[in-house]
Amino acid sequence: MTNNDIVQKLWNLCDVLRDDGINYSDYVTELVLLLFIKMVHENTEAGTIKKHPLPEGCRWTDVSEKSGINLLNDYKRILLSLSTGKDADGNAVHDDQLISAIYADAQTRLREPRHLEQMIKTLDQIDWFSAAKDGLGDLYEGLLEKNASETKSGAGQYFTPRALINSMVRCIKPQVGEIIQDPAVGTAGFLVAADQYMREQTDDYMDLSAKEADFQKNKAFIGVELVPNTRRLALMNCLLHGMEGDDEGVVHLGNALGDAGKALKSADIILANPPFGTSKGGEASNTREFTYKTSNKQLAFLQHIYRNLKAGGRAAVVLPDNVLFEGGVGTEVRRDLMNKCNLHTILRLPTGIFYAQGVKTNVLFFTKGSAKDKHQEENCTENVWVYDLRTNMSNFGKRTPFGDNHLAPFEVVYGENADGTSVRTEGEYSFGAEQIAVDKQAAVENENVDDKLLHSRWRCFSRDWIADTKGDSLDISWLKDKDSVDAADLPEPAILAIEAKDELSAALSEIDELLAALEGAN
Repeated sequence: MTNNDIVQKLWNLCDVLRDDGINYSDYVTELVLLLFIKMVHENTEAGTIKKHPLPEGCRWTDVSEKSGINLLNDYKRILLSLSTGKDADGNAVHDDQLISAIYADAQTRLREPRHLEQMIKTLDQIDWFSAAKDGLGDLYEGLLEKNASETKSGAGQYFTPRALINSMVRCIKPQVGEIIQDPAVGTAGFLVAADQYMREQTDDYMDLSAKEADFQKNKAFIGVELVPNTRRLALMNCLLHGMEGDDEGVVHLGNALGDAGKALKSADIILANPPFGTSKGGEASNTREFTYKTSNKQLAFLQHIYRNLKAGGRAAVVLPDNVLFEGGVGTEVRRDLMNKCNLHTILRLPTGIFYAQGVKTNVLFFTKGSAKDKHQEENCTENVWVYDLRTNMSNFGKRTPFGDNHLAPFEVVYGENADGTSVRTEGEYSFGAEQIAVDKQAAVENENVDDKLLHSRWRCFSRDWIADTKGDSLDISWLKDKDSVDAADLPEPAILAIEAKDELSAALSEIDELLAALEGAN
């Protein structure tokens, strides 16, 4: 049984739990509270975890051998003990802050003991030995992804596809000893992927000294999450992947645009997909004082990210289109970014790869300082390379998933150097680029570029060109989507106005005829 099979089997339980008033979102929380106890049991049995992290009386055997109302009552007791560290009589049962954080305010909404019994029975029937070969942490992540793909759940509205996360990590190339942050951590997909990347480079950290291995386990990763229940999922995800963090775990509860963000130390690497939208209640900075005040959360997050990088630090950030072209504060933030950092690469992503349809996004890759001097603080960006993976691409979704093969050509032209300093050459013609028409306005703006290069997905634009031609907008495109309308092909405005007037007059005439007919009928 593969991990995908197990995920589907566990997901099917939700149909049973609907009888207990449990919806998709509640089900995931309900399942992971129990699933974590089971996975810890399996990891301990397999020797993956040397010391059982859960206290006696709160382990899998304490629920799997019971039934009926006694089972449900004992399960409620276990959740309370894991959350508070005390039993019903107030006696201490554990002092593990991480376990308390994972089970903070954990409660079950199950009312029928038979439903809890069915969940336990299903978990016990799974071939955990086979599942462990693929990694229990990966199984857990598969469940999170399944939840995100269910539109009814509302969870993971902007879930970052695994293929994109892994590609960003491969480009940034995290190294052992570096501090890696995600200020909008969600369920910790970026941090887990970075950890797995480094494990693959070091024989699962077996090549490291004891001191280096301890750093990777407890100090290398830090995330911030605003929503307590999402943080719970993230902490479980990290722990199942062997990432423990400090006393609060890898993921701290708080607002990265507030005090939690101010408390973060400078990072070597920041990987993030900040939440989309505007901040409720005013300034997105909340308690933070950013140079450029804004209610746009992405612009606030972007400021936090490039300011929190160490000199020479690297970042890859998913941002919606509006961040690239928004005027006013948006223009000032982009100028500040290109001034303080080397914004070397923009990846224009296809639409449909996020579960919120129609969202147009990009990945910005940048390094603190210039390519020649990491301590440089002004005029750090000289050229911005843009890869257009959006124009005339497939309509991605559940039936046509976005995968590694779609990102492979970009990774090739990105180059081996994580800071974007590899020798690069314009011109990349994957996915039928040579057959795509060129936007006429873009052709005018790029009049010194030969026709073949205009059909490329991979282009370089100088900082001066961006300032002079685009007014520091980074919404740079030159290929014409097959469904787009070229303004140059439209009739003159006066002709359009006459046509619109004629259509409106005809519509009004039809309405008059309808009213007359209705009056006649009455």
